[in-house]
Amino acid sequence: MTTPKPIRLVVAGAGVMGQAHIQRILMEPEAQLAGIVDAAPVVADQAKLLGVAWTPDLETMLRQVNPDGVVIALPNQLHFAACRAAIRAGVATLLEKPVCDTVEEALQLAIEAENLDVPVLVGHHRRHSPILKTARQIVDSGRLGKITAVNGVCWFLKPADYYSGSGFWRRESGGGVVMINLVHAIDDLRSLCGEVESVQATSSNRARGFAVEDTAGIILKFRSGAVGTLTVSDASAAPWSWELTSGENKAFPRTDQFCYLIAGMEGSLSIPQLDVWSHGQGGHWQTPIHFERSQHLGGDPLVYQMRHFCEVVRRKSKPLLDLRGGAKTLETTLAVKQAAATGQSVFLLP
Repeated sequence: MTTPKPIRLVVAGAGVMGQAHIQRILMEPEAQLAGIVDAAPVVADQAKLLGVAWTPDLETMLRQVNPDGVVIALPNQLHFAACRAAIRAGVATLLEKPVCDTVEEALQLAIEAENLDVPVLVGHHRRHSPILKTARQIVDSGRLGKITAVNGVCWFLKPADYYSGSGFWRRESGGGVVMINLVHAIDDLRSLCGEVESVQATSSNRARGFAVEDTAGIILKFRSGAVGTLTVSDASAAPWSWELTSGENKAFPRTDQFCYLIAGMEGSLSIPQLDVWSHGQGGHWQTPIHFERSQHLGGDPLVYQMRHFCEVVRRKSKPLLDLRGGAKTLETTLAVKQAAATGQSVFLLP
């Protein structure tokens, strides 16, 4: 029995996320790094050191290397053109979030990918998190009963150099904490609690004074009837964020705090602790409440995502989150921007 050849992958965009993907490809036995796309001369040096191809643009790389798959980790504004080029070249794609600047662009890509039968996996890597997988199992099991309330906290402090140099785009339209960070939390809550029906929001840019917000507060009404509150700030020195509580990314110090709470009529769940709190059958707020902690396998979601992408490229699995699912997360996130700008509730399409 012959061993399948490794999947030949190229990475477009060698910033923070691009480098993370490069590392996971180099670690993955099923994958082989075939090239890096980035205009920066230092990336050309990196490619030479790794013994892989380098080009400043994706279309040239696709023609020269003819890879099995491409990982697109370019700035948000470049996602549409790059993903369209990969789809039209017939190359399976892992597209970083948010998928595009607009829902219309995302759906256009989805239609093209479906018509040309090109699989596209959207890089909401927390979908592959063992913590959130276990949390989804708890919610889906019915242990919490009918979900009534949801709370999310995403507070952290980014350094000044995050917005300087090649990161200047994070200060401008298309950047901001909503599109860069909140989009992850929106996808987390969508995967845990279902689709959102309406959004109310307010935001502020007064901490840093950039053209985009640094802080936002949101009210979500889910189609199930549950109501959620969600706040995000990248200008807050605080321990309550996925990065600091989950321990999945070793670049961040870990705290013992929560970032999400999900409550139902039979019990509630804290995340990432995975503590299920319950009064027991027939109990209420005047009877004792106890918790039971669930266990999970652990591991790096980006590693699991890369393994899944290799299966997608080989057509052994369908994308865990495809372009239409990514478009729904984008639509909900853009609704936050619209609600904050107008002061009006935004109702999402079914």
